[in-house]
Amino acid sequence: MRDQGTDEDTRYEAVRSRDARFDGVFFFAVETTGIYCRPSCPAVTPKRANVRFFATAAAAQGSGFRACRRCRPDAVPGSAEWNARADVVGRAVRLIADGVVDREGVAGLAGRLGYSARQVQRQLTAELGAGPVALARAQRAHTARVLVQTTGLPITEIAFASGFASVRQFNDTIRAVYASTPSELRAAAPKHGRNRRTATPNAGIPLRLAHRGPYLAGPVFDLLEHEAVPGIEEVSGPPGARTYRRTLRLPYGTGIVAVDERPGAPRTGLGAHPGGWLDARLHLTDPRDLTTAVQRLRRLFDLDADPYAVDERLAADPRLAPLVAARPGLRSPGTADPEELAVRALTGRTEAERLVRRYGKALDAPCGSLTHLFPEPAVLAGAEPGGTLGALTAALADGAVRLDPGADRDDAQDALRSVPGLDARTVADIRTRALGDPDVAPPGLDVPDSWRPWRSYALNHLRAAGEWESR
Repeated sequence: MRDQGTDEDTRYEAVRSRDARFDGVFFFAVETTGIYCRPSCPAVTPKRANVRFFATAAAAQGSGFRACRRCRPDAVPGSAEWNARADVVGRAVRLIADGVVDREGVAGLAGRLGYSARQVQRQLTAELGAGPVALARAQRAHTARVLVQTTGLPITEIAFASGFASVRQFNDTIRAVYASTPSELRAAAPKHGRNRRTATPNAGIPLRLAHRGPYLAGPVFDLLEHEAVPGIEEVSGPPGARTYRRTLRLPYGTGIVAVDERPGAPRTGLGAHPGGWLDARLHLTDPRDLTTAVQRLRRLFDLDADPYAVDERLAADPRLAPLVAARPGLRSPGTADPEELAVRALTGRTEAERLVRRYGKALDAPCGSLTHLFPEPAVLAGAEPGGTLGALTAALADGAVRLDPGADRDDAQDALRSVPGLDARTVADIRTRALGDPDVAPPGLDVPDSWRPWRSYALNHLRAAGEWESR
């Protein structure tokens, strides 16, 4: 491993070249201006002596730097490292992103991880330069800015929807992070934001779900269309311009989301494709669920992946090289509801549709063909306790199998293997998608170690090329 000085020299070169591949991987701050930025910021490159580097936006904010208004560093995709890592830091970051600190506090986060609050604070601060409270605060600030600049929601409602405990805390944080009041932020919204500020709760909350590098949307939407369960999901429109819609069960209420396919031929090469976004609209019965809903969509569409790292490693393999060249930016989709995914991986689409019709909770306000929520594990365990389905749903309901963002992947796999009748292939599918593991090789397939740590992506390339079928 390179020493810290070399690492910082390399980071500075990334800043000098405005290399968007590193957006979200690290942040840099300029001591003479008091501002922090993403590496691809188009502003004049500062002198090396005036630059400091941070692992997270929260760490930069904690050191007194405010977000650049030009490059909006708080809006970059999350670092792929924290989604890929299976240790306590990676698990903690995923739980914080899901809103656990806002809902349950640091004690709740620590309890889910099986550590003391002090241990969690120490480990996060050592690696990220910020503890759980600071990380959650930075996330709340970003959510608030998006709502202020893209919706017509009242400021007071935005404060609580973003996870703040009071309007005063909200105002103080916005001033500290953006050096602006909420009203000033709204007035300074980009043109597209001003045009969209007429959005209201009835029209849904419009969002841009950012990703880094090329994003090959077609195969993701193909999979979602193939798997869509009537009543809770639908895919409409022609290939290249499809819209995926589904219902969501969330901590405070329910939601309906629509995400648009964004076509476009991926480009390759340094700086050729800095990234983009998927357009989404969220209808929530309780706006406090916004952060959680967004993170679940990001996991479903694999928006925090690092396609540069994935493609570089897999393209070194002679078998995969032509597949990667043909499909740069291919993703490994996850799920918006891990427990639902586990049940569906076992039952298949047709049986899942029956379960929805018979046991799914009807929405108070159906929206077109979206009429239900997928039934909760406890409901299924009580209604159909027999067989593998009953065993799996009982294990999910009583916590014997944990699939939440903070779950230990190895422990979850061991617990799944203990469910009577659950075969190894289904366990691998659940680990890949419900737990978001980028490095899963299913049983029965000879997969070289050189594909690590991206074997899940490698299998998606084989599947897309028709060289392997998961079932």
